[in-house]
Amino acid sequence: MKRMFRALLVVFVLVAIAGGVTFYLEPLWVNDQIIRLHLRGQNVESKYIDVDGYTIHYFEAVPPARIRVLGDGTPLLLIHGLGSRGEDWSGMIPTLAAAGFHVYVPDLLGYGRSSKPDVDYSISREEKIVLDFMKAVHLDQADVGGWSMGGWIALKLTRDYPERVTRLIVYDSAGIYFPPTFNASLFTPTDSVGVAKLSAMLTPRPKPLPAFVDQAAIRRLQQNAWVIERSVVSMEAGRDLLDFQLGRIEKPTLIVWGSLDKLIPPSVGERMHRQIPGSSLLLIEGCGHLAPGECSRPVLDGTLRFLEAHPPIRGGESTVPGTPH
Repeated sequence: MKRMFRALLVVFVLVAIAGGVTFYLEPLWVNDQIIRLHLRGQNVESKYIDVDGYTIHYFEAVPPARIRVLGDGTPLLLIHGLGSRGEDWSGMIPTLAAAGFHVYVPDLLGYGRSSKPDVDYSISREEKIVLDFMKAVHLDQADVGGWSMGGWIALKLTRDYPERVTRLIVYDSAGIYFPPTFNASLFTPTDSVGVAKLSAMLTPRPKPLPAFVDQAAIRRLQQNAWVIERSVVSMEAGRDLLDFQLGRIEKPTLIVWGSLDKLIPPSVGERMHRQIPGSSLLLIEGCGHLAPGECSRPVLDGTLRFLEAHPPIRGGESTVPGTPH
């Protein structure tokens, strides 16, 4: 019995040491596994599908059987931003599914676990990937939400293919010109100072990272730097800017913004609101560019209020307090 106990203790210690070493060497990988396990536990499936000859990874979540009435719920497509991936919507996916939505969250081409071909990564290319992803999963029409660069893609999709979009939500979205206070290198830092600058632009309350996490963040950002750089170059070229075109969007639209967003200031959201007929503007006080993640509760509340409204909400402006986590 003592020998068995000692053997189990040795195994436990070895596993603990191995886990500690793994976390120290690859903390972001460990964090990814935790997020994915959480999503799996919430019945969010991780899937792959062929789109235009590329492998696209996506998350899919259907409403619980107890609340399904017809079909598998109202289709809702969420599009992530620059340097991001589907996991960044993890704080919202289970709640939206539980509220009756059939949620699809693809990794854009070049991001997350999707293919990374040698292409230009323009907004137009990503829009086509999203459109053809919808065709591949048999989505004739859906509510569409986009965050940051994903908002730009969602806006362009709604303008170009209005028959595909029921309602539109954009969160701290790019898409129209504004004078930037940063250069492209902000998104691909090569040292701790650069990581701190990026964090300060994304959140009003940046937290210092342990050195080993800091280095892991640099490694990951550098691995994806070439894709991010091509996306930024394409965006800066301005070919896909939507200035003076947003007036063609007639779908019910909600514009959500963190009041302290330094990356894309709230004035951009206010201009979008003025240009999109009948759009609604929701300002989240005290939150930055990462409002859907850091202030998920008020963002979710506003999102669900908009998506569940019958008839659809048209117009209006409101400000709610943020509750950052």
